[in-house]
Amino acid sequence: MPNTTDLTATARTALACLDLTSLNDQDTPADIERLCSRATGPHGSTAAVCVWPRFVALARARLPATVRVAAVANFPDGSTDLARALHDTQQIVDAGGDEVDVVIPWRELSCAPSLLSEVRRACEGLTLKVILETGELQDEALIRQACSIALDTGADFLKTSTGKARVNATPAAARLLLQAIAQGGHRNVGFKPAGGIRTVADAAPYIALTAEHLGCVTPQRFRIGASGLLNDIESVLGGTAAATAPGSY
Repeated sequence: MPNTTDLTATARTALACLDLTSLNDQDTPADIERLCSRATGPHGSTAAVCVWPRFVALARARLPATVRVAAVANFPDGSTDLARALHDTQQIVDAGGDEVDVVIPWRELSCAPSLLSEVRRACEGLTLKVILETGELQDEALIRQACSIALDTGADFLKTSTGKARVNATPAAARLLLQAIAQGGHRNVGFKPAGGIRTVADAAPYIALTAEHLGCVTPQRFRIGASGLLNDIESVLGGTAAATAPGSY
């Protein structure tokens, strides 16, 4: 029998560390208002909501200060267009956002240090999450190189994926990112898996890996980027979920 106590504890951690996300091309203000209304529920609040830059001001106005507003830059393709990345970033800053999730130019990593450094300067004081798109990089050496670039240019979080690629978060990629953080002595840098995490059982391996490598699982060191995960979290915490054991890694 699955341990329902462990599942409930995992659900509570997942909720506290959730970046509740809506990044659909057809998103409307009404969609974002609904998203924000779900970020504060009967079981507690999510860590943040993550939206397009054009919706930052709306989200900030609809959320309590305890729920952070994140938005994406250079998303989802991770181009080398510095002007575009900076425009997105400045839009987030000007609208009162708290966090910037920027996509590294993973197709041309030689361009990444300058682009990320400029984005870091443009959002000084905000949390910067660098999306590495590990499912596209694939090669361990390239993923480690992208980690090093992101950490050297001031990333506050390493994030696996945009959620728009064929392959998104995987436990194997998570290990590489967490090792880069831990082995480099980056005591304040966090980790964010994103894409394909739909159930509490899906989230469990990433929570366990973060605890193993970073020693703690708090919103300051761990986030989950997801849109549908909140449904399962609420089912587990409300006692209506089917008994599903947390996954292994």
